[in-house]
Amino acid sequence: MEHVVSSVAEQQTKTTSEQNPAQRFGTDGIKPLARASFVTRLFMRVVAFVERLNLSYSKVGNPPIYDNAVFPWTKAIERDWRAIRAELDRVLLRQADLPGFHEISSDVATISQDRGWKTFLLAGYGFKSQANIQACPQTWAACQKIPGLITVMFSILEPGKHLPAHRGPYNGVLRLHLGLIVPEPREQLGIRVDKELYRWREGEAVVFDDAYEHEAWNRTPHTRVVLFVDFRKPLRFPANVLNWLLLHLAVFTPFIREGMDNHKAWEKKFYEEAEALRNR
Repeated sequence: MEHVVSSVAEQQTKTTSEQNPAQRFGTDGIKPLARASFVTRLFMRVVAFVERLNLSYSKVGNPPIYDNAVFPWTKAIERDWRAIRAELDRVLLRQADLPGFHEISSDVATISQDRGWKTFLLAGYGFKSQANIQACPQTWAACQKIPGLITVMFSILEPGKHLPAHRGPYNGVLRLHLGLIVPEPREQLGIRVDKELYRWREGEAVVFDDAYEHEAWNRTPHTRVVLFVDFRKPLRFPANVLNWLLLHLAVFTPFIREGMDNHKAWEKKFYEEAEALRNR
């Protein structure tokens, strides 16, 4: 199995600076989102404080890309990949009707404003799409093995799509990609996290910290799809408590509420159209 990061033994020989390059709290060329709400501004100040705490209290270090041995449950997710792929194939029968990521989360418009990056969301930050979960029960069951599960969706990168360098909004979560559809030539697609490059492989999981600057691209003539999962970063006290609290409060912010409303509107239309087709 291909890995772009060193083995655990090799990582132990690296210096602390090599294992944990400095995280930056912003991305050049991308303006921070402006939100007028006082409550939101206060919330973001708290987030900035907790982010610095998270770096100091991590149980798993702060590398851009992790060795899968750090998270043994990734093996179970990889074993389930064919069942997950089968459910994805059914979803993709209506690929043209799936929403662009920016149509669900308007904050994503800073890096994508077309339908070249699509999503099929099962759950995220307290919200669950029961209809989508019902359509992908084995995917949902497989993800229950992930401690601290936050977000589950299919991330669909259309041919020629490039997501420019950007930083995730918060370093209290880590991200897993499980390769489901990885077209050839693999040299024409990949993701860069800080200075490390990873090329997806079908059936292989990778865990990375999206709080580092990262970018992704698909220069092949075919669609690339991964299972996209966010989960709570393992932290020591007191960072773990503050992290848990922030992630549960996030559901009340405009960022999440707006996304929930957009998804409910899309979901209603998507399944009403499916019902109409069945009743013809």
